[in-house]
Amino acid sequence: MYNSSYSITSTAVDSGSLSSETAATIIIVTIIIVLISVAIGYVLSSYLLSRIFKKAGIKQSIAWIPVYNTWKLLEMGDQKGFWAPLAFVPGVNIASAIFLYIAMYHIGRKFGKEDWFIALAIFVAPVWFIILAFDKSKWNGGGIANPNVNQNTNPIPAYTPPVQNIESPPSPVAPIINPAAQALAAEQPTDSTNQQ
Repeated sequence: MYNSSYSITSTAVDSGSLSSETAATIIIVTIIIVLISVAIGYVLSSYLLSRIFKKAGIKQSIAWIPVYNTWKLLEMGDQKGFWAPLAFVPGVNIASAIFLYIAMYHIGRKFGKEDWFIALAIFVAPVWFIILAFDKSKWNGGGIANPNVNQNTNPIPAYTPPVQNIESPPSPVAPIINPAAQALAAEQPTDSTNQQ
């Protein structure tokens, strides 16, 4: 009878030590799985971002630099890049995420996407990245990519300063004559030509 109680006590002690070893193994395996998942996610997102950067004319190597790649993504979407490192500040990270979504909206528009495309960026970001990385859309770096809007890329300035003679600077008393007025005066006949 004494032996049976000894074996029960011995079994209880052994099962307790096995559970702590099992717990340690589970924790180690979980940490390894999380690290592998983070590494795979980083590699995939950087690869997709590098393809998007290539389409936009940005160096692809920037996509592989943490935080700086988000900085460039924000700048692509007409937002301030300093929101990228602020994403690590508690509380401010919410504002940072909002500006990132605004940037993703503008990036989608610059690739010629519809307004609903921002929903993918907010709710299913990997799909947003995959579509932009592999579709045939072209980067339109300026403004909203809307074919119905007339975007004049070379506007005429409202004011053109008069051209001055560089060889001899004008005297402070002499008036500056506009070249267009000089050409007009040269075409008009003077009184001496009318009298002859």
